[in-house]
Order: sequence, then structure tokens, then C-alpha cells
Amino acid sequence: MPNLLKAPPAEPSCAANAPLRLDEQQAQTLAAQLKAMSHPVRLRMLDVISQGGGDICGCDIECHFALSQPTISHHLKVLRDVGLILSEARGVWVHHQINPAALDTLQDLLSLLRPAKTE
Repeated sequence: MPNLLKAPPAEPSCAANAPLRLDEQQAQTLAAQLKAMSHPVRLRMLDVISQGGGDICGCDIECHFALSQPTISHHLKVLRDVGLILSEARGVWVHHQINPAALDTLQDLLSLLRPAKTE
């Protein structure tokens, strides 16, 4: 995933003369990722995957949830579609891992949103 936080050509804000740091596409991508993470099951899945040593089989994710396999697959697909996880088929199993670039971009965005401290 490319670095989404490169400064686009900035136009001054009407009120504070602050430049916009995200273009429309960047905002759309980040909003989709945040929306995917806003579901409690998907957030917990990201937690489970992150604890899997960087690589976890779908069957090892399923055992943490009282959900059907198709429901688990749906939630994993949502996370994969927005780029938060990477998945690889290995025989009959699919292994999942966190996409570190996507999380780095989200972390950068959250850091940008923090107001500067004034002393």
C-alpha cells in the first residue's frame, strides 16, 4: 500500500488557514479501513491475528468466536478488502497476517490528528 499521508497540494482552510493533509482518495481509503475496524468482531480478529506470530491459519481464528465459518470468512474478507490483512491460500487452509503498512498509515493519521501541544 502506498504512503497515503503525502501532503497533497494544499488549499487554505477558510477558517484557520490550515492545509488539508489528505486528498479525497486518501480520506476514502482511511475511512474504509476505520469503518472495517469499527465492528467489534473484526477488531477482535485483528487482535487474534496480531498475536499469531505474524501468520495464523483461519481455523485458529475460528476457535476464538462463536460464529459460523461463513460469518468468520465474511469478516476476514472485509478486513482483506480494505487492506488491513493479507491472506494466502496454503492447500485447503488460508493463512492471514496483519498488513503492517496499513497499520503504519493509520497510526500516522491518528498522530496527525493530535493537536500540537502549546506551552
